[in-house]
Amino acid sequence: MLLAYKVSQFDYEYANFDPYEILSVSLDSSQAEIKKAYRKLSLIYHPDKETGDEKTFMKLTKAYQALTDDEARRNWERYGNPDGPGAMSFGIALPSWIVEKENSVWVLGLYALVFMVALPTTVGMWWYKSIRYSGDKVLLDTTQMYYYFFHKTPCSMAVKRVIMILAASREFEKKHNSEIVERPSDIEEVPHLIKQIPNLNEKNREAPLCYLYSIKARALIHAHLNHVPLNPETLEKDGQYIIKKCPYLIQEMVNCVSQLIMLAYAHRIPRLPNIETIENCMKLCPMIVQAMWEFKNPLQQLPHVNDDNIKYFSSKKRRVKSIQQFAALKSEEKRSILRSLPDDKFEDVIKVLSKMPLIEFNVVSEVIDDENPTVYTAGAIVTVTVTLIRKNMSELFEVDNEENIDLNAMEGEGEQGEEEEGNLKKEEQVKKPVWQKQAKKGKKSSKKPSKGQKQTVKARKSEERSTQAEAKEKEITKKPSVDAGEESDISEDDGDNSDYDGLDDKPDQSDNKGSSLEDDDTEWEKFQSARLSKREKVLEGLSKLSHSVHCPYFPEDKQEYWWVYVSDRKSRTLLTPPYHVTALVDKEEVQLKFTAPRWPGVYTFTVCLRSDSYLGFDQTHDIKLDVKKAPEVPTEHPQWDMLDDEEEENHGAESDVSEFTTDEDVEDDE
Repeated sequence: MLLAYKVSQFDYEYANFDPYEILSVSLDSSQAEIKKAYRKLSLIYHPDKETGDEKTFMKLTKAYQALTDDEARRNWERYGNPDGPGAMSFGIALPSWIVEKENSVWVLGLYALVFMVALPTTVGMWWYKSIRYSGDKVLLDTTQMYYYFFHKTPCSMAVKRVIMILAASREFEKKHNSEIVERPSDIEEVPHLIKQIPNLNEKNREAPLCYLYSIKARALIHAHLNHVPLNPETLEKDGQYIIKKCPYLIQEMVNCVSQLIMLAYAHRIPRLPNIETIENCMKLCPMIVQAMWEFKNPLQQLPHVNDDNIKYFSSKKRRVKSIQQFAALKSEEKRSILRSLPDDKFEDVIKVLSKMPLIEFNVVSEVIDDENPTVYTAGAIVTVTVTLIRKNMSELFEVDNEENIDLNAMEGEGEQGEEEEGNLKKEEQVKKPVWQKQAKKGKKSSKKPSKGQKQTVKARKSEERSTQAEAKEKEITKKPSVDAGEESDISEDDGDNSDYDGLDDKPDQSDNKGSSLEDDDTEWEKFQSARLSKREKVLEGLSKLSHSVHCPYFPEDKQEYWWVYVSDRKSRTLLTPPYHVTALVDKEEVQLKFTAPRWPGVYTFTVCLRSDSYLGFDQTHDIKLDVKKAPEVPTEHPQWDMLDDEEEENHGAESDVSEFTTDEDVEDDE
């Protein structure tokens, strides 16, 4: 403001130096007339006179020099100043009306309007909008409502109840969202739509579930799931807007429920949502993306497959229940099942099927930064590393029916079902830590043995197991001081070095030790580079691009996202918050950490993978933890004894029953 005032009071005459105007002479005046005018004005404005003015006298002198002295005149004509070029100066190109004295009041008023009214108003509006939303661009009022309803329902919440809460989100209310359109036609169209949808529970009196905007949004979501035709000019536009916002609102629901469950687990708070509630929230997302209820056949996610075609998937020869099983069939069998479709529609089915995800789900659990990472002690931090490898479903095409394919795992069944006769059981593989040498494994054939070779295969496998057991016993007797990690390496080396079989002398182990040290260094370098790459990914931020989902009923392009978490199915407890995988293009590695139980025993936990875009693509993997008793802390110092006494007093009232359920407890109950 002060700068604007100074600029408005800028002397206009200095900016426009005109010697003729200063001396009050015309442009065609002679030198005599100029001298006469200068003398006359000098007698008036000379500083020694009573009416003198030093500033005006200096201007008169410069004007006289500019008109009488040749050099001063040249400087005035070139630089606008009889003294010649001055020092370098910088200025602001302002309009002339700003520096005029008669406009100074208007200039000050304009600056006051901009800097004292408009700018504070803009900043205030931005700040008000920013505090209304969470980090995921969800209204805080919506998040608060989610917490209220999920905390109010202590047990599992049904999917339809989750839909009611989702429809009551404040994003669908005109008062909180200016993009919502309230149409006069809603008075007639919404009640007519409600009559077409059964079990909408529109008479519920809970606020805000009973509000008109909530009932309308709920009816539009049910219409989307039931494929009810809507008016394309009114309700269909509103429905597309609501459906488009549902995925990230459901993600906010998952975050709220997981925080409540983890809070109940940490503070032993009873009557809070269990794991079924959060899984129903996750299940709702692919339902909305694919526009189908959970009880529908997942094969209907393929194009042109409807209720009339489903009956051909279940026949006496074959019972195809999942998309993975259908993809593993031969081309002739696929065409036979969909024989009612013309060739162009069948090609559409195969094209969409070939691009659907086929996830390889690998899980490794360990205790990082421990001497023995495979030994779990009470209270230790267990790290579960989940590796997701994304492939296209086209890799299952033209797979022979006799090959051993574990499709039950792809369907998400947690327990291992009974395999068909002749399938070979896969041995559990334990991944070694990164600093230990990894064993080289040969490729195994996945084909099943024929009926005439079943007994020979079983006998051969039993012989191999017996020989491996004998070899291990011999190694143990020869080298009793070797630890478990070195035994596996030695047995593998002995199996590879067949040249030394039958010899009494052992080969020199110095070369092997040197190579093992080099391998350890390379493994450690790979481990460090992997950590650096993960850190760079975190700094760059989570990407939101993976693969486009085939969802013809969803109003915009949808990317494949996944949830990964660890749960205890027996106690219905969530051990880790669900990690939202949003950048699974080819491969993604996720680390989930939780605290091991405080009581020794054998525990079975489940690592779950759930899709937010497709139904029937969920997977689970069980991990068993043999929790040992934690080593006692030495109490040599007296202050440690005092701390132990305080802990005993604080935890003396706690029950001795574990928050988890061991496998022995389950056997006792049976």
